[in-house]
Amino acid sequence: MPKLVRLYITQVFVGFGLSAAFVSALLYLNVANLWHLVTHSSGGALAVLMLWVFNGIVFAGVQFGISIMRLGQDDDTPRGPRQHALVREYVPIPVRTDEVRANRRHL
Repeated sequence: MPKLVRLYITQVFVGFGLSAAFVSALLYLNVANLWHLVTHSSGGALAVLMLWVFNGIVFAGVQFGISIMRLGQDDDTPRGPRQHALVREYVPIPVRTDEVRANRRHL
């Protein structure tokens, strides 16, 4: 199996595990009286299943995105000699003032 596919499947499992923990916390803490709504309605199990699946899709996508973004960190380190900092050397530019004064007199 290619490494990228294995990485994706691993991150999907992690995302759905996080989703299970998140939905469990929502039910345990009774956010928006969710525990009462789930236990006292006929479609409560379906609602919990949908909440878990949809949050699992979101969390899996975020996990995979984070893991893909972290793959390039090894390539960002400089390998060659360090570059020196840019040092500005100010050079005076000669300006002829007599020509400027001559042009102002004619205006």
